[in-house]
Amino acid sequence: MIIDVHTHVFPDHLAPKAMDSLLDCIEEESFTTEHDGTVAGLLTSMDEAGIDISVLQPVVTKPEQVRSVNEWVHKVVSDNPGRLVGFGGIYPHSKSYKEDIDFVVGLGLKGLKFHAEYQAFVLDEKKMLRIYDYALSQGLILLHHAGFDPAYTAPFRTSPRQFLEVSRAMGGGVIIAAHFGGCYQWDEVETYLAGSDVYLDTSIGFEHFSHDLFLRVVRKHGAEKILFATDSPWSHAQTEIAHLKSLPLSDLEKSAILGGNALSLLKSVSLVS
Repeated sequence: MIIDVHTHVFPDHLAPKAMDSLLDCIEEESFTTEHDGTVAGLLTSMDEAGIDISVLQPVVTKPEQVRSVNEWVHKVVSDNPGRLVGFGGIYPHSKSYKEDIDFVVGLGLKGLKFHAEYQAFVLDEKKMLRIYDYALSQGLILLHHAGFDPAYTAPFRTSPRQFLEVSRAMGGGVIIAAHFGGCYQWDEVETYLAGSDVYLDTSIGFEHFSHDLFLRVVRKHGAEKILFATDSPWSHAQTEIAHLKSLPLSDLEKSAILGGNALSLLKSVSLVS
């Protein structure tokens, strides 16, 4: 089984505008996307790559989006049973964060997606620790964008050292740092996160970090804490899968990274009602 833990889609009527807006932030003229940002586009790309399940990761950037975005994700997941799993999103600057998290839990979504750049917070600031603590107490998984984002300039609002500090402060629960712990911060990932309790997803991806670095981190961190991901539609699943399968890892390690680890995490979510 192959599970992509990090994908993005938009409602059909918003997808063209959303994709154009996001692509405007990318300087590489040769950059191409995997699909058109719609649910149908994602499902087609999954079939082409042999991906069994994708996890939707919405980013909420306005307080008024909390209900509509999460309800839409819930509907999309309900309409595609066995193929799509949903995380939710909250607006991190809202005083009603507990009620918003309860709303996500009530919909049966499996976790929360955070993006420190788009949502304008610093990963380890005090108010965010309160949010993480409550979300984890409700059984949710937390997945964070990590490191570089083409729409923003350094210094970025997350770092591998901060992820380590947050993980230690929480003292439990599942925290996933996307882009292998910090996009273009991978030397720091090897220093601070390899061997920690933070899960790493592989999105943006084998075309950017070296195979040697990946293997060193896996050996130190453990294959059981690595999750296959593409950040679809922003990288190409078939290429990423081919890279992973080509590496000198055991069949058990490859199977765990490609889907076994994610399946165990998703099955372990026991939401507090």
